[in-house]
This record gives sequence, C-alpha cells and structure tokens, in this order.
Amino acid sequence: MEKLKLHSPDITEANIEKLAQIFPNCVVETRDINGITKRSIDFDQLRQELSTSLVEGPQERYQLNWPGKREALLTANAPIAKTLRPCREESVDFDTTKNLFIEGDNLDALKLLQETYLNKVKLIYIDPPYNTGNDFIYNDDFSQDSGTYKIRSNQKDVAGRNLVLNMETNGRFHSDWLSMIYSRLKLARNLLRDDGVIFVSIDDGESENLLLVMNEIFGAKNFIGTFVVNSTPNGRDYGHIAKMHDYVHFYCKDIELAKTNQLEVKEKKFRFSDKQGGFNVHPLYNSNEAFTSQNRPNLFYPIYLYPLEKQTDCFSQNNNELADCFYKIGFEKIPGSIEIYPPKSEKNGVQFVWRWGKPKSAENFNVEITGYKTESGDYRIVQKMRHTEKLVRSLLDASEFTSRRGTAEVEAIFEGKIASFPKPLELIKTLIQVGSDSDDTVLDFFSGSCTTAHAVMALNAETGSTRRYVMVQLPEECDEKSEASKSGYKTVAEVGKERIRRTARKIKSESGITNPDLDIGFRVLKIDSSNMKEVFYAPDAVSQDLLADQVNNVREDRSPEDLLFQVLLDWGVDLSLPIAREIIADNVVYFVDSNALAACFEESISEEFVKLLAKREPLRAVFRDSGFASDSVKINVEQIFKLISPSTEVKAI
Repeated sequence: MEKLKLHSPDITEANIEKLAQIFPNCVVETRDINGITKRSIDFDQLRQELSTSLVEGPQERYQLNWPGKREALLTANAPIAKTLRPCREESVDFDTTKNLFIEGDNLDALKLLQETYLNKVKLIYIDPPYNTGNDFIYNDDFSQDSGTYKIRSNQKDVAGRNLVLNMETNGRFHSDWLSMIYSRLKLARNLLRDDGVIFVSIDDGESENLLLVMNEIFGAKNFIGTFVVNSTPNGRDYGHIAKMHDYVHFYCKDIELAKTNQLEVKEKKFRFSDKQGGFNVHPLYNSNEAFTSQNRPNLFYPIYLYPLEKQTDCFSQNNNELADCFYKIGFEKIPGSIEIYPPKSEKNGVQFVWRWGKPKSAENFNVEITGYKTESGDYRIVQKMRHTEKLVRSLLDASEFTSRRGTAEVEAIFEGKIASFPKPLELIKTLIQVGSDSDDTVLDFFSGSCTTAHAVMALNAETGSTRRYVMVQLPEECDEKSEASKSGYKTVAEVGKERIRRTARKIKSESGITNPDLDIGFRVLKIDSSNMKEVFYAPDAVSQDLLADQVNNVREDRSPEDLLFQVLLDWGVDLSLPIAREIIADNVVYFVDSNALAACFEESISEEFVKLLAKREPLRAVFRDSGFASDSVKINVEQIFKLISPSTEVKAI
C-alpha cells in the first residue's frame, strides 16, 4: 500500500515530467548546488526543438557525458591504502594452486592488482548489475564508515532499513551506473594483455550506454562484435514485447594484435576420407569479386585435370568404398587433359582467381587439392577441407545458453535455488574457448556464483589445459528470505566459494585418471586495511607516546603471512606463486616460487642469520624494519648481501 506524500506537489518536477514526454532528448541529469543529482532540462536543446532556425549554443562534440564522470575518473586513479590478507581456512590447496578468489569490492581489487597483473590477463568476462531497479551496492566513496557507506550506496536508508529499488525516477539512475562501470572498466583495461579480450554481459537497459563507455575506454576500432544470447526462449511476458535475449559485448585491447580461436565442431561429419583422415571438398577459386584476374594476375592460371587418371586413395565415408569422382591434376598439358580456369561471376561476369598461387598449388597437387567430378558431370579443382572448427556465431541460441540452464546447474550443485540468474556454464566455456589459450589467465570481477571459475576448471579437465582464474566478489549479504540465507550462506561470496569447492571435487573425481595434475584449488584473499599503522599526524599533534607506538609500524592483529602478501602486491610479484615456509637459525622464512623472494618478519634478526639467508641467493629479500637486533645489523644487511649475493634486491617494511 502506497503512503500519502503529505506535502504539496512539486510543480517543477511535474513540468519536467511533461516536457520529458514531449521532448525526451531535452531531459538530462545534473547536480544542484548541494551536489545532489537530479533531472533537469537542457534549455539549449529545448530552444532548438522550438526553433525553425539554428540556435547558437555550446560547441557541439561527439562524446558521452554524465554527472559524476570526472569523479569516476578521479576514483579510478586515486590510490588506496589497503591490502590482501590470505585466508587459509577458506582456501583449497593454498600452497600449490594458481587460482585466486578475492573477496571485497572489485574497485579496490582492480587497484591492488595493477602491479601484479599489469598486461598479464588474456581474457576478462564480467556480468555486472544490469541496473534494472535492484540494489545499487557499488558506491565509490570509501572515506566513510560502513554505516554511512551503506546509506550512500542505497543498501540502507537513514533509518537503517534496507532499500530495494533504484527506481528510474531517481535522478541518478543512469549516472550512478555509468560512474560505477566506467572506473572499473578503465582499471580492467590495464590488466589485459595487448592481445587480450573482454566480454561483458548486459541487457537492453544499459546496452547502448555500455557500448559508448567501452568505445571510449577500449576504442571503437577495438569493438569485435555483440553476441545475442537467447537467454529466455519463451520470452519474458511483461511490457509490450516478450524479450528473449541478452547481449554480450566483445572488445579487444588492440585489434591488430588480438588473438581468438575457432570452436570445435562436435561430431563433425565428412563425406570422404584418405590416409590423412576425413575431408569434404570446397572449390579452390576465390568467389570474392574484389579479387580478379586484373588485380591478382598471379592467381589466374590454368590447372590441368587428367580424366584417365583417377585418384585411388579417396574413399566414401558412407560405405568405405573407393570414391571414383577424384582425378589427378597438374600443370602439364598432355593429350586428353582438361584445361580448367577459375569460373566467372554469374552475377557480374567478373573473372574469379584461385585462392592459392602456383608454388603452393604445386606443393599440394593430388594431396590437398585434386580434380573432382560433380554429380552434374562438371569438372572442378577442389581443396580437401579437413577443418573440425568454425568461427563462433554472433547468435547464441542453443538450449545450453539459456538462463534456465544456468539456474538448473546451480540447483543441481546445491540441491536448491541458491543463486539468482546465474550464467549457464556452456556460455562462459564458449567465450573462454574463443578468447583464450590453454595456459592463459581469466579474470571475472563480478564473479557472483562463480560460473567462470567452474567453466575454467571444466575446460581444463576436458582439454588438459592449465588456464588460471582470478575471481573477485563483494561479500554482499544474501537476502534473509532467500534460499541461500536459509541454507547458511551469509554472503554471495560464500556461495561462490562453496560452488568452486563442490564442482572441483566432482570434476576431479570424474577426471582423476586422465588429468591427475588438474588444479582444483584456490587461494582466498580478503581486502582489508593496510598492514601498516596510520602515521598521518600533524607535527604539533605528535606526542612522545605516539612516537613510541610507531617503533613497531605493523598492526598488532596482522600475521607474517599478511605482511608477505602485501610485499607481493607492492613488489608486483604473482600472487599465485607457490609459497614454502622454512626455519633458518630459529627464524621463520617464507620462500616464494623457490627463490624468487625470501621474506623474514621475525624480531631480533642477527648478522649470522642474514649471512645464512644471503647464501641462498634469493632474487629478492625483505625484512621488517624494526626486526633487527641492533642498528648495526640493520646498517650491515645490504653490505652482507652485496658481498655474498650481489644480485639480490633487499628491502624492508
């Protein structure tokens, strides 16, 4: 039941609404003197609508703009004092896995990964909020406490009650979404390799805005295409049209370097076979009228077919009997041979040319190209086509791509409807196959129920590949009335982690013999405040007590492994490298990737210990700044390494 407004009508808003119905292009989003975003009228545009001549106004330019765009750019560029803390108890195979699950806001995560994964990710897939009126939980003002943050991010109102809808009547409806996605995509682009690609799922609501944002960030020339996914075959029966589809926008970082793959055609059928395997036939001439005998004279030449010399190594796949429709060919004109040129276009009479030049044809005579007699009795030069792959189609309409399939898959895993609108497994597998190779890194920073992680593991098991994944998910609270909450899952992140565990066990059990080295683990890393104490005090505010407190600059609740991962982040070292823990002279030392980094955060470190560690000749070494037994030891550390292991880079925190 709606409540009475108990205030007089807002005449201005009513007038704007009337104008919006007549001139929707004149309604924009602006900010008032208090910084609040609201709807208003572009009076220059309105004047033009009401004028029969050109109205002078601001200089026109082609661009995408909205209230908050500059703040979004500032947000993307602003540094943060945060870290990733390892959580062994929630991880699987922590010490050996190359997969990561990062729990926290993805804007923070993308910033923290800028050093470690810069230009290293081959494929990004995300399924961001569609801005359909549900909770708007990504607000990028992190200078507030959690209570204020939840109010500003529309999770709660000022009375502490949960908010449900981000209605279109909200003046910030599109601007908030654009600001959210803009800063994240801008950071994500930095992580992509130069040959990398990105897929973004979306529906009609923000599809056009998303394309404009991605054109700005990735460049319009790097737009590869849009997939139309038949997500709801029966249609959504509301409104004026029963919508059946969603979209996946497909971009690359550099169209000149982008590398994609064709998809394997399952159960490919061939008409013929020879000693090299099955094949079909395809004419050797190029049917593109842009290539003619005039501009490609090197591709226009005769090939001779010898009708008395049949090829005896080609068989019919149907009955495995000799196929008598193949004849030997060559460049030599002999008595009885048939001279064959490429045909002309039936439409415009353009003279076609061969697809291969003379040298390549000569190398493949009677092996990959041959003479062929059609059922109508015509002689042709054909190529044996052995391909079992094809380019991915822009229309993904198979039943395995439907939302219903994704829901059923999660229900089978959890024996209940734990996740809302999860993406189907085959859709993500298809995109990963198209956009990545066997040992690439895949990133999903809106990972939800972790279909992407599931898809990576499934592909690795099926093909023997070693793809790695990085999942990022906000610990968004599950609705108290949801099946997930009733099943004991407090957050969406918990659902995602549990799905990985369950599917990993199943995949491992089914492929244990054929793929014993399959990586089914993942490291859980949680975003938290920096491990270092805050030391931002004004000079006149520093007391003797505060100075004493800063002798140890590490927070008391942080473990040596917490410090290790902050070092990995700061140094740009891969967060998935194997970690070994050793005891040297009664001190705990962490070795990352054998000898890539040695870290010791113990107190009272002696020169004898430093000498022992230097003899291991690590590539990098790091200590706690306050961890040395004396100032003399601290001063001598670098000299010791210069003498024993001069190539080691030494630092302290």
